[in-house]
Amino acid sequence: MRTVAEKVEEIVAKTSYLEDYLGRGLINCSALARQIQPQVENELKKNVSEAAILMSLKRLSSRLEKKATARDDTLKQIRDLTVRSGLSEFTFLRSDNIVNNIKQLLDELRGKSGLLFTFTQGTLETTIIINSQLSSWVENIFKEEKLISRLDNVSAIVIKLPSSAYQSAGIYYSIIKQLAWSNISINHLISTRNELTVILVHEQIDRAFSVLINFFSGLE
Repeated sequence: MRTVAEKVEEIVAKTSYLEDYLGRGLINCSALARQIQPQVENELKKNVSEAAILMSLKRLSSRLEKKATARDDTLKQIRDLTVRSGLSEFTFLRSDNIVNNIKQLLDELRGKSGLLFTFTQGTLETTIIINSQLSSWVENIFKEEKLISRLDNVSAIVIKLPSSAYQSAGIYYSIIKQLAWSNISINHLISTRNELTVILVHEQIDRAFSVLINFFSGLE
């Protein structure tokens, strides 16, 4: 049987802003306890005192505060954001020969510096993002593949992450949330060990960059 503490944590986790605000001490725990008491009782099928819920919230708040502090310490180290424009995005239906085509494209790109090229292979599709001036190469090499979609004039924000980022839960969420709250749509997210690349339509790149710069600056 689930405990009161487990049910309270589950309710808080289902509403992302509650978890965030509770960890930053921005929520009145007593008021929140009263608000979620009916839900806790309904889901546990028993009477639960407001005091028991309040105690669970305070303990959870303490844990979330430590988590938020560790996450913010990592986010404060992010200083390097780079904008790359003039990109094209191709999505092909995955085929048996798609890997050979990617190898051929990589051979063509060997020795050429300063380019942005990424590919992501899913179970059904393969997406390629490359500098627009090289679009003709993709068109030629992948001419036998089934093109699902093509989008030109896209841009990227490349975010250099500290080496400790992979150990800090919620880093990607904290960044993406800023864009979502600003009603900025993301085409793709591409990550490596120490980089996060956000792909957007060009019309949104300036606003997205400003939102992220203001976010990181506000953490200081």
